[in-house]
Amino acid sequence: MGLLACLGVILPFPFYYYLWTHPQTWVDLCGRGRDPCKAMAMASHFIKLLQFISLLSVSTFSWPPPLYFWPLFIFGQFLNFRVYQLLGEAGTYYGVRFGKNIPWVTEFPFGVIRDPQYVGSILSLLACLSWVPFFYILLWVLGYVFMIQVESKEDPATRAKPLS
Repeated sequence: MGLLACLGVILPFPFYYYLWTHPQTWVDLCGRGRDPCKAMAMASHFIKLLQFISLLSVSTFSWPPPLYFWPLFIFGQFLNFRVYQLLGEAGTYYGVRFGKNIPWVTEFPFGVIRDPQYVGSILSLLACLSWVPFFYILLWVLGYVFMIQVESKEDPATRAKPLS
């Protein structure tokens, strides 16, 4: 199960990388009348389900969790919720790359925490260290670090042109 679990854990990152670096291809694939952000969200949710199943396959659960679980998990999920609340689906799912006009957000956690959605996800993963072998958490975190690097080098000239 180890190799399959590893593949499952890293499964989303090639997809995200491709969409970030080839946004026009995704917009064209979605076609006229289909929102590329909504399509990405649907695909991402399915891939995320496979990612969680992979992680569950190598996990061992015990209750109660260690005390560090609660603050890490709750704050991590708060950051994820807040980012989605502020950016919406289009802002969360690469809307700017797909040619949408996404307003710049400065409310907390933006302006205080760099890449707050990734930080929230990493904190939530670290909370699960008592249940999930370190290697799989590390692999997932490295995927996030990779995407932080990719997304930090955004070139506006490579953004997609919306289909009209």
